[in-house]
Amino acid sequence: MTLPGAPARVVGSDGVPQLGRFAGAAQAFDWHLLAGEYARGALWRRFHHKKWHYVSLVSEQVMAAVAIVDLGWTSTCFAYVFDRNDSDMMANFSQDGLPGRLSASVGEHAGAASWFRTRATQIRIEPLPGGRYQLTLRCPYMEIEAEFGPPGAPLLLATGAVQGGALHGTQKSPGMPLSGEVRTFRDAYTLDGGVASFDYSNGLLARETAWRWASAHNLELGFNLQAGYFGSNENALWIDGEVVPLGPAHFIFDPKDPMQRWHIFTEDDQLELFFTPDGARKQDRKLLVAASRYIQPVGYFSGWVRRAPDAPKRIVTQLPGVTEDHYSRW
Repeated sequence: MTLPGAPARVVGSDGVPQLGRFAGAAQAFDWHLLAGEYARGALWRRFHHKKWHYVSLVSEQVMAAVAIVDLGWTSTCFAYVFDRNDSDMMANFSQDGLPGRLSASVGEHAGAASWFRTRATQIRIEPLPGGRYQLTLRCPYMEIEAEFGPPGAPLLLATGAVQGGALHGTQKSPGMPLSGEVRTFRDAYTLDGGVASFDYSNGLLARETAWRWASAHNLELGFNLQAGYFGSNENALWIDGEVVPLGPAHFIFDPKDPMQRWHIFTEDDQLELFFTPDGARKQDRKLLVAASRYIQPVGYFSGWVRRAPDAPKRIVTQLPGVTEDHYSRW
């Protein structure tokens, strides 16, 4: 199935959202322009509008991730570096920011700059000419300087309704050529020859939101899978330079012991994978007005994928990536 091209704006001039899955990038997520049954007041949007920009960096030796999150009423960030050779989480950092744009800003679309800054921490994700991107991070535990892109296949744009909220939109990238360096207390690690990918998400979400997620990429194929608040809207496979929509995904694992093997498959018989965790980033928080329960195992996927139910299976072996089990009250 070939996806239609992405609209420039996810809300039309008539206030009606353009819902579905598309190939390409949107230039605006103008939720404030929604009209009719989709419209929400400014105060409601302030507390339900959530945005995040997440970048994954994978090289021969390390897997790293950086995220900036705008919760509407406050902001937060996290980053980690995992040593693939000895399964050691070398650095694991998170920090809350101040309300509004005092500490952070997530761009209005995937091609806009996002940043987080405090006295001790600076993070910036920004576009470069030619479809490339730059990530810089300075914090007490690590430093990252990375460039990646351009993507060799289209981005996925997915938009849809969410129960308890209103609407959500997300941009997922395929794997992109990566260069740069990660520095920790232990040593400096090259990212040259690695693979990067990103998740940009922007929506009006429910007060309580939960999901399971899986993502992994090399330069030939990759996938993004979610089960939870957004249904199958963002499920996709990148293969042979195209982005292919996938059906609903099922995550079979033990929530009490997520470091055991995961079994993941889609209902359309286009993907079946087994995930073996090597390590994990975990964070449980309970505040007066918010809470989160989060684990993101780091490991490897093996199994098979295919571009159509009657197409030959493409074997996947030891593809590095992540899964996630996440609940938020925000």
